[in-house]
Amino acid sequence: MAEKGNGHKLKSRETFTSGLGTIAATLGSAIGLGNIWKFPALTGENGGAAFLFIYLLCVAFIGLPVMLAEFIIGRRTHSNAVGAFKKLEPGKPWYVVGWMGVLASILILSFYTTVVGWVLAYVFKAVSGSLSGIDALGARQVFNQVVGHPVYPLFWQLVVFVIISLIIMAGVQKGIERITKTLLPVLFILLVICDIRALTLPGAKEGLNFLFNPHFSGITALTVLIAMGLAFFKLSIGMGTMLTYGSYMRDDDNLIATGGRVVIADTVVSIMAGMAVFPAVFAFGFEPTSGPPLLFLTIPMVFNAMPGGQIFLSLFFILAFIATIGAMISMLEVPVAFLQEEKGLKRNTAVIVTVLVIASIGSLATLSGSVLSHVLIWGKNFFALFDFVSSNILMPLGGLIIAIYVGWVMGKKQVLEELSNRGSLKQERIIQAFSLVVRYITPIAIGIILLNGLGIIKF
Repeated sequence: MAEKGNGHKLKSRETFTSGLGTIAATLGSAIGLGNIWKFPALTGENGGAAFLFIYLLCVAFIGLPVMLAEFIIGRRTHSNAVGAFKKLEPGKPWYVVGWMGVLASILILSFYTTVVGWVLAYVFKAVSGSLSGIDALGARQVFNQVVGHPVYPLFWQLVVFVIISLIIMAGVQKGIERITKTLLPVLFILLVICDIRALTLPGAKEGLNFLFNPHFSGITALTVLIAMGLAFFKLSIGMGTMLTYGSYMRDDDNLIATGGRVVIADTVVSIMAGMAVFPAVFAFGFEPTSGPPLLFLTIPMVFNAMPGGQIFLSLFFILAFIATIGAMISMLEVPVAFLQEEKGLKRNTAVIVTVLVIASIGSLATLSGSVLSHVLIWGKNFFALFDFVSSNILMPLGGLIIAIYVGWVMGKKQVLEELSNRGSLKQERIIQAFSLVVRYITPIAIGIILLNGLGIIKF
């Protein structure tokens, strides 16, 4: 039986069973396509190691503080994203930020499951050998077939929904915790295998220099904004996921240590993904600045150019798919927990209702590459629109409000109690540093992201 932060007991509410389970679940949420796809692509487009350095600063001053703020709110209330603010501030409109988190999770899953469907399709194509010996034209034709068919991508998106629904229906402990504890070691093993193969290729050194030797001359204000936005996306903050997972944490979980370990491990996975991609890209003379198509267009040609390419190409796409599962189930848990606790639905019913809603919206994103490609709103198709609204508006705005709330509105005593586990942990300097950053640095930095996303500030 879980305990609320104020000591009251909640009925029939699961928590993570151990500190390892807590870290596995939260790390599983942070690791996703952002590590395997978005991080290498954006690093390649924005100057390699210099971008990595700026990204790490953004993680330290934005990502980690917001993550800890969400942990504090979640564990203090042991409630969903909306209910948490209703308990902390009854009768006040702070709960709107919880609604924003629910909406952001739904919109992100709508287009995220589209891309994961593509990844799953590529897993089967790689394993079956249909990507073997492919050239640039062939890679483009395969990608267009996967994305542009009116039915094919919908089928794979449906498969993705079935997989994550079954996991969420199993519950917090038997579903979320068990799956993430099982898959994360597999993820690391596959990454190590891909890294070893990439690093043993002739010419791999150039790729490592690109990733680790910074050149700051090409850094612009836009580069910094991209790095800040990536920190939000990769760490699953500003969308209610870390708040919801925080609500499943036990009273003896060290929030600061958990957040630090998640951030470090997530960054290590991103760097390992870069080490698997860039040495291979440089070894075979491809451009590291090809952006998002790097995963679906460049990578198949890169792996096909090396001995045993089909095996490693299959492993790479299996790796990418495994990385997405933890992120997807964390986002799905946000509206599911809301429906359970605020609307009184049983867990399985809440999952079914949520998936039906997301699948209906997500089909619009999936069909943006085919029959709905001509439908534009504000000059964007549905896929790009959902990405823009969630990534450029809802996530930074949610993160901004959460930082302001914990830094300025929530009582210092409550924050201190959660971070120190009611005085049992002696880490005063770290807590003081957190208070300083979350009150001043984080809100200003997020405000810049938000204003840029809305087009009010242009860089």
